[in-house]
Amino acid sequence: MLTWENDVEATALRRQGWTISAIARHLGHDRKTIRDYLEGKRVPGERTTSRTDPFEEFAGYAKVRLCDDPHLWATALFDEVIALGYAGSYPSFTRALRTRALRPHCEPCQASAGRDHAIIDHPPGAETQFDWLELPDPPASWGWGSTAHLLVGALSHSSKWRAVLAESEDQPHLIEALDEVVRRLGGCTKAWRFDRMATVCHPPTGRLSATFGPVAKFYGVGIDICPSRHGNRKGVVEKGNHCLAQRWWRTLADDLTPAKAQVSLDEFCLRVGDARSRTLDQARTTVGAVAAAEPLAAPPARPYPATLIVGRVVSAQALVAFRGNFYSIGPGLSGATVVVRHRLDAHLVEIATTGGIVLARHRREPDGAGVIARATEHVTALEHAVLAAFSDRAPCRSKQRRPPSPAALAEAGRLTGTVSSPGERVVVDLADYAAAANASPTALLGGHRESAAQVATDE
Repeated sequence: MLTWENDVEATALRRQGWTISAIARHLGHDRKTIRDYLEGKRVPGERTTSRTDPFEEFAGYAKVRLCDDPHLWATALFDEVIALGYAGSYPSFTRALRTRALRPHCEPCQASAGRDHAIIDHPPGAETQFDWLELPDPPASWGWGSTAHLLVGALSHSSKWRAVLAESEDQPHLIEALDEVVRRLGGCTKAWRFDRMATVCHPPTGRLSATFGPVAKFYGVGIDICPSRHGNRKGVVEKGNHCLAQRWWRTLADDLTPAKAQVSLDEFCLRVGDARSRTLDQARTTVGAVAAAEPLAAPPARPYPATLIVGRVVSAQALVAFRGNFYSIGPGLSGATVVVRHRLDAHLVEIATTGGIVLARHRREPDGAGVIARATEHVTALEHAVLAAFSDRAPCRSKQRRPPSPAALAEAGRLTGTVSSPGERVVVDLADYAAAANASPTALLGGHRESAAQVATDE
């Protein structure tokens, strides 16, 4: 095999009048090899093999089968060519299918792959792209389960992106994250672009949902929904997803709280994201500089009034955790599940039972501040409950002998049949025995006769 350097040199020497034998001796290759390269029969850098390709005679059959059924599994086709005499391995077979591009493109299944893509113009301030990024294995101390959620927003023109961590992807969490991302980006563009997420639109039709329409009107933006299976419409935000997942989330420390992780995320977006280089009007600049010149509308003074609802478990101290702070309720619900409600445009946190009974209202503290907000009445009630349950009695002695009590023995006898049931039990008095021993037989018999006569008279 000749490299490109050897091929260029051989061509130059041949034009200078060198013979093929002289060029072969000079380059240390066979004359036939040099002749093949000079005549264009071989390509530099590609090694030829003396072995015949075992797939060559089956290529026609595979092409016909895949044209008839573009979704035919390679394993099924491999079984067919094996039956026809193919002697190669399955990896060699699939590699041959790929290098020959025998499987035709299916537009309904791969709308964005295998075809040309038009360049989409993104004027300054025209569009913001949003997308959820699911992050696996969050720190266990967060209590978020197996997945954390990150809403990423990117300005389509400058490709500036910002992101916000969220506990869930439901609509209230989406609205809260949207508001925070917009404020971090610096304002609202003319339109927001989403894929077909159920919290924004009806996925099969792409029509805006009745619950999200007021949100768009509140922020004064248009909503653009990506056509089905056209993911290339959100390429800017998807590149941000990739960078955030691999360069930030992958290296995030386990000891960070969600609030500290958000601070780390904001710092990463500013330090790494905004420092990316760009060329604008043949001049080198950065993403941050281009984004600063985008005309963005100021967001509303307060977020959209959606109500955030999350479930929490009450601690033994009658405290409920929410966003890095603790809020008190009355005693008696330790270990129970309650609901924490927060309206995004308000500064209150409301704690209620799952049935809707409000237990407490507190002023919301800044996220991650570690504040323990206790109401005076809750502290007093908790102290009374603890004191009422307090006992100065000595603990039970674990080695004390305690045989079965008479009641336990009677119950055991009833079960084994050794004593009569409570309804038939005869109570014996020792005084009766003493009187019977002192009495004469005649008196006893007379007493019996009298008792019998009395019984007859009663009857």
